[in-house]
Amino acid sequence: MQLIEKKTFDEERALYGARNVKVLDCAFDGPADGESAFKECRQVEAENCYFNLRYPFWHVQGVKITGSEMTPLCRAALWYADDIEIRDTKMHGIKALRECRDIRMEKCDIISPEFGWFSHEIQMQDCTAESEYCMLRATGLEMKNLRFKGKYSFQYIENAVFEDCILDTKDAFWHAKNVVVKNCVVKGEYLAWYCENVTFDHCRISGTQPLCYCKGLKLIDCEMEGADFAFEKSEVEATVTTPVISIKNPASGRITVPAVGEIIRDDADSKGEILITEQ
Repeated sequence: MQLIEKKTFDEERALYGARNVKVLDCAFDGPADGESAFKECRQVEAENCYFNLRYPFWHVQGVKITGSEMTPLCRAALWYADDIEIRDTKMHGIKALRECRDIRMEKCDIISPEFGWFSHEIQMQDCTAESEYCMLRATGLEMKNLRFKGKYSFQYIENAVFEDCILDTKDAFWHAKNVVVKNCVVKGEYLAWYCENVTFDHCRISGTQPLCYCKGLKLIDCEMEGADFAFEKSEVEATVTTPVISIKNPASGRITVPAVGEIIRDDADSKGEILITEQ
């Protein structure tokens, strides 16, 4: 593997088409303001590098990034790339990951609106992230110990597992399919409307009007806080361990809960059973 060390690159397509190259302690920055440093490359490693220019990794196969920084000026950092490993790296540019596949991330700090769109087979562990519309239409997600803050996250995702995460986000999981959320804290309004085959297992859920218009929804021993008009029009099997403010017109299934402030039944098609355990 060719080693390039302690260099600065600011020209357009500085390392276009490179194969089997490692850049160490390099900077992609400067007055020429060139884009697409590693476009159409294969087997690239970047260690302790500084990225301050746009579109550095497009159409790359086999990229490893460690201990590096992508500034807010490093827009759209990885697009159309496969076989990606990113560790201990700041990703602070908008649209940092899109239409990529086979991604492994660990101990990264992400501040990136529209992060992860249309990407597939993503593993993230011990990361922090702040984003709007995070992971739109992504598939094959494995998220462990993710600390997330944002809006409109994980919409239309499919085949995902979230474990030991803290998710502070409104409108999360809309239209999601085949998702398990386990041992997580989930904060936000209008959680998981229109989702299908989503399970919340031993989670703490807070926010108004959660879990409406769902199909195949399951809650296993979950806490709920601030939940009003919950489960409206949903097909649901739920065991809730805390009182709920109100439940409105569950379509089918059974909801087991210690107490409910109000049960609203103003729809003749509402057939869901509500079992109150503390009376």
